[in-house]
Amino acid sequence: MPARSSVILLLFAVPLWLAAVYGVRLLLMEDGQWVAICAEQASRWECEARSGLGLLIHFKAIAGVALGAALLAFVAPGRAGWWLAVLALFVGLAGLALYSASLAALAVVIAGLRLVRKRSALL
Repeated sequence: MPARSSVILLLFAVPLWLAAVYGVRLLLMEDGQWVAICAEQASRWECEARSGLGLLIHFKAIAGVALGAALLAFVAPGRAGWWLAVLALFVGLAGLALYSASLAALAVVIAGLRLVRKRSALL
């Protein structure tokens, strides 16, 4: 596991990331005003972002990326595996907040297991 400062930074970054993702969910995806705005002006960047995010959610791309990164992190040695697990954790938390809970939950668990694994543990 990397230095203590990386872990402390991670403990501060995770709640900020969750707040940002839930902000996107509540303000962009669930707010009813966007339905009327996007019906009239579909070319606005907010509407295009909402549409693209909706496609990522529908095809479970966010959770798939998180699960793939978590599985790679679990077998990757050293620092590369740790950073892949951090990436998988952040993408998996976004998947949990953005309606892809089944695969994203598995990705978060695998990434969490990789993050707490001892340095001397070999696969």
